[in-house]
Order: sequence, then C-alpha cells, then structure tokens
Amino acid sequence: MAADGPVLQVALDFINLAQAVRAAKEAVEGGASWVEAGTPLVKSEGMEAVRALRAEFPDATIIADLKIMDAGRTEVEIAAKAGADIVTVLGAASDETIAECVEAGRNYDAQVQVDLIGCPDPVERARRAEQLGAAIVGVHTAIDEQMVGADPMETLRAVAGAVDCMVAVAGGINSETAPEAVRAGADIVIVGGAIIKAPDATEAARTIVRAIESGEAVETELFKRGGAEQLREIFSRCSAANISDAMHRRGLVEGIYPIKPGLRAIGPALTVWTYPGDWAKPVEAIDQANEGDVLFIDVRGEAPAVWGEEATKSCQSRKLAGVVINGAIRDTREICELDFPAFSKLRTPSAGEPRGMGMIGVPLKIGETTISTGDWIIADDDGVIVVPKEQAVGIANRAMSVMERERREKAEIDAGRTLGEIAELERWHQQRGEGLRGFRPHGPDDE
Repeated sequence: MAADGPVLQVALDFINLAQAVRAAKEAVEGGASWVEAGTPLVKSEGMEAVRALRAEFPDATIIADLKIMDAGRTEVEIAAKAGADIVTVLGAASDETIAECVEAGRNYDAQVQVDLIGCPDPVERARRAEQLGAAIVGVHTAIDEQMVGADPMETLRAVAGAVDCMVAVAGGINSETAPEAVRAGADIVIVGGAIIKAPDATEAARTIVRAIESGEAVETELFKRGGAEQLREIFSRCSAANISDAMHRRGLVEGIYPIKPGLRAIGPALTVWTYPGDWAKPVEAIDQANEGDVLFIDVRGEAPAVWGEEATKSCQSRKLAGVVINGAIRDTREICELDFPAFSKLRTPSAGEPRGMGMIGVPLKIGETTISTGDWIIADDDGVIVVPKEQAVGIANRAMSVMERERREKAEIDAGRTLGEIAELERWHQQRGEGLRGFRPHGPDDE
C-alpha cells in the first residue's frame, strides 16, 4: 500500500457494477493506481463489487468505502476477505469501533482509513484516529456540501499539519484543484466525478496525474462548482431538463413554450400580474427591470395579448434576458426576427387596453409552482423551469452534475451501448411489499 508520492484514487460512485468496472479500466489506464468501490456501489452490489475489482486489477490498491459506523470487526473482515486493501470507517464512529476496525485489519492484512466527514473537530478527530492505529485519515467534503460551494482545502491543511499518518482528500477535486490538494498536504488525491463522468475517463485520469506530478493546474470547464456570482454561467451550461432533474422534477410551469425555437431565457425574474389584455403593468415593468432580468408575466393563461413587438424592442434596449408570459402574445413573426427569447402560452392578433390594473413584483402561483421576484428562470425549447432564489446555488451545481453524468452516458451510447444496457433498468424496477399497507404518517393536520 505504501506510496512513493501522491497517488490518484478513483472513486467509483456508481450503482451498477458493470458500469463501474468500465470506468475503472479507463481510469487505471490513465494512471489511477488506487481503485475505490464507492459507498453507493457497495450498497448496491455488496462485496461482489470489491471481489470484481480485486480480480480485474490485481496490482492496484483496492479500497472498500464502507463508511463503517458500528460492527467494525465484522465489516472489516468481510471487506478484507473480499480483497480490499483499505477499508473506511467514519470518524464519527466511537473510539471502540475504530479500534475494532484497526484490530480486524491487522488480522486480515488490511489498513483502515478514518473518514472525517461530518466531524465537528476534524483535526482533533484525526489525531485520535492516528493514536488508535489508523493508517490514513481522510478529509472529505460531502457532495451535498459541495453543491453549496464548500471545499476541503482549509481543513486539509489543518489536518495534514496535525498528523504523521497518510492523509487523503476527497470532495470535488479536479485537474485544477489536484495540485493545490497536494500542496495542502494530501498523500492520496481521491477523484470521483471528474474522472467517472468524463466521456474519456482515461484522458481525464491522465490529465489529473499530470497535474499532480507537475504541480501545475490544468484548466477544466466541468467538474467544478460555483457560487452566487457564477449562477448565470452555470445555468447557461445546463438545459431546462438538467435543472428539472436536479430539482426532482419540480419547478415546471406547464404549457409555456418559445415563440422561436433555439433561444433561451436565463436570468432572475421580475414578476408581473395583470388581467387578460391589460398590458400596462407588463410594459411598465420593462423600465423597472435590471439588465439580465427575465420578465415573468401572469395573465391567468388567457387572451387577449399583453405583449408585442414594441415591448420586445424595449426589452432589447434595456438588455433584458427574456420574457415569459402565462397568457397571450402577438407580433410573433416580428419578435422572431428580433431574436429575443420570448415564451408564451397563447398567440393571438388581438390585444387589450392598458388599464393599469395589475401589480409588479408580487409572488405568482401557476399550477404547483410559485414564482417570486429574484427566482431564476431557465427557459428553452422544452419549456420553463423556475428555481427558487434561496436554493439557486445548490440546484445550479446539481444540474451541472446531471449534465456531466449524461455526457459520460452519451459517450457510452456512442461507443455502441444502449441506455437500457447502461442503466440496467430491469434490476431497478421498484419493488413494493405489503408491510406498509394502510400506513399513513401523521401530518400537521392530524389530531
């Protein structure tokens, strides 16, 4: 297990073993010498995943990322017997559990890594883990934390300065951040998505190895997460479908589509509520909007039109990002020629009168979706998605993760596999038993 220098460990966070092995073969060819059966893979496939990786890569270091919390002796034993060189236990586990893991590892020739994920004081826990016999401590920023902009570097520096054992790091590492991780004290650089979601995992691994060995970052457009300042850029890379998946299929405003295919409206919403045909407030909102905003106009899904060519030209002069209308629009040929992203539910030649009866900046509710000023609108040929502003950073980063995963799957399809083969769908048909028949959890209205 000993390493002469920083090593690259590929984390196989799949749920299907065949897909994991394919990605692992590419990663090992690219220079990943440590291969991890990720927690999702172990939960899905059990120790068969570890056995398969041991058989496929007899010269690699195999890690079983069990994240043990209890029954340490038993779980280390089964992983070691399956072929694991390293087994992970959570730093949040008791001292007794960690000690049992270490003792079992000695019996079965396996080393123990203590994963510090979720530890309130990772430095102190790392020191204690080393005292208990851990060969490795792992600084790990959880995926859910990565989605809101967290990274492991500050904690890594502190932990690496506090222990003498090997230190691993995981949490959104890519070819740009891998050299920084080594400078911060990492002996083991654990990379998941930046390799296993890459269309060519061999080249992705090779690039990260080069970055580690040279100490020079290699720029990448993917496999990194942003904050509030990068929201427009991130949303611009993702489709409405990606974002819908990231939101668990929430946020859709049904029945609204582009006037001209191929154009996208992306930006914070300025909401407008008005009566059918009353175009006063929609036009007034143009002057109140900020550059890059999307006007979201609710007209109860009814005609006559509250929008046309002149309003569109006014939006362009104010550099707005688009308009979405739950109602009617006219002058569609002229608006198409302007190449302005306009989305509506209805088209009609008839307009109403500017009576001024609406409101600007008020919350809207269309179907199951609420739209407030400042929420992000992402509208493309598939339709309109609304992302609540309070959740925008996390959802944007999750949408990027969805897009990255799909790029890998598309590459596999291009190589001759089908989506059904990749996803192994029949294995994942939901099974329902009778144990909860008639059961209903108590809700807030129950007495």
